[in-house]
Amino acid sequence: MGEVLLLGDKVTIRDFSLKDAFSMRSWGKHENPLFEDYNFPYHDGEDIKEWFSSKTFGLSKKYFSVYNEQNIFVGYLGMKQIRRLKKESTLGIVFDPNYMNMGYGTEALNLFLDYYFRDLNMKIMYLEVAEFNKRARRCYEKCGFVEFKKYLDRYFDDFIDFDNPYVKEAMNCFVIKHEKIYNYIYKMKIDKKTYFKLHQNV
Repeated sequence: MGEVLLLGDKVTIRDFSLKDAFSMRSWGKHENPLFEDYNFPYHDGEDIKEWFSSKTFGLSKKYFSVYNEQNIFVGYLGMKQIRRLKKESTLGIVFDPNYMNMGYGTEALNLFLDYYFRDLNMKIMYLEVAEFNKRARRCYEKCGFVEFKKYLDRYFDDFIDFDNPYVKEAMNCFVIKHEKIYNYIYKMKIDKKTYFKLHQNV
């Protein structure tokens, strides 16, 4: 278990550890097939070590673990594509499906943003989110992120079942071109001034 970095009401943010990565083998799976790409795919020890190394090696990214009030590892978040001279980065955040809709993501992100802008003295954080991921978009908007661009990107599964009820509900988020499937992505951002203006009375 990594060293404690930030302490909130419901969550604790720690350094991301290999032990955390191994515990992700017991994470839940998304029922919605649109989120299949978010499921943790590894069970073999060497694969997990390689994945962990890809998340922690180098200066362009830094991740942290999120624990809940029962001291259970429920997610991780952090910075990727760090641009130190510009003081910018892109958010990376993933949570165990078993612990979604419990307020952990919103609290963890607000806690981390305070650290990001205050302690690390960063200026802007960006993120990208699929249009169909309404739950995540609501969380980001609550934390002060605003959309500034929308674009089409190749969807990871060319064999998606358009008869599935989850997929049917999100049909307007997809476009089929030349027998290839694309989905809309929102680019969002929050800057230091906006964040502290939103939270000055909190």
